[in-house]
Amino acid sequence: QVHLTESGGGLVQVGGSLTLTCEATEPAFTNYVMAWFRRAPGKDHEFLAAISGSGGSTFYEDAAKGRFTISRDNTKNTVSLQMNSLKPEDTAVYYCAANTIGVLLPNVPLYHYWGQGTQVIVSS
Repeated sequence: QVHLTESGGGLVQVGGSLTLTCEATEPAFTNYVMAWFRRAPGKDHEFLAAISGSGGSTFYEDAAKGRFTISRDNTKNTVSLQMNSLKPEDTAVYYCAANTIGVLLPNVPLYHYWGQGTQVIVSS
């Protein structure tokens, strides 16, 4: 079972940037499709982006296209989310998640492993 730990959240001003990182304990890290979700207060989980095990394929939700970039470093068992031009509506708890099905899809139930989340607050 893979254990995921996110870091990099914090308080940032509108228009600023943050990079979130998720570290996985699983040595067979390339077997996992990794994804980033977020959850704003009172809302459901929102899919942002996913990346294949090799890192060669990515998939983005419309809200993340152009501002967010997902990447992974399989030598370090990490996946990152670079976020630029942040807006107040990006305020949420951000989660990384993993699936072993091998598909880059936004459906929450496909992801069996989740981190504890990291808070991002974008202040105006």
